[in-house]
Amino acid sequence: MKYFLPTFIFRFRRPFFFLISVISLISVFSFINHPGNPDAVVGVWKTGEGTAMVRIYKNGDKYQGKIVWLKEPNDPETGKAKVDKNHPDESVRNRPILGLINVWGFVHKGENVWEEGNIYDPKNGNTYSCTIKMDNPNTIEVRGYIGVSLIGRTDVWTRQVSK
Repeated sequence: MKYFLPTFIFRFRRPFFFLISVISLISVFSFINHPGNPDAVVGVWKTGEGTAMVRIYKNGDKYQGKIVWLKEPNDPETGKAKVDKNHPDESVRNRPILGLINVWGFVHKGENVWEEGNIYDPKNGNTYSCTIKMDNPNTIEVRGYIGVSLIGRTDVWTRQVSK
């Protein structure tokens, strides 16, 4: 009986190590080139300042988002709902901020990255090129820039759980 265990191990050593090697390779290759979930960005996100929430959703084959909550929905000067008063096109300056599509055109480019998008900042009326990178399931980095991505600003948004 004392020789049973070593004999058993030596008899099946090659198939055992082959099986472990195959399982290890499958595990490694399942993580490499994993495209990620393109819809992982879908949801409601609170901006870094905490003054707005944006619902990101799929529209056709691209992703966009609209403002669904404002910390201060009314303009302190007028007492009425905030409007897009800084937009360069005067004809749309009366549209409400709440419900405004402010991120659009994003394409999933692989592991937790969405590119080719734009972001509109109603505070200053400017539109920027934009990328989104998901750090974890509850945090995204939204980077707005002009021209080259190196020259820009990153805001960290936090996923909001529906209550």
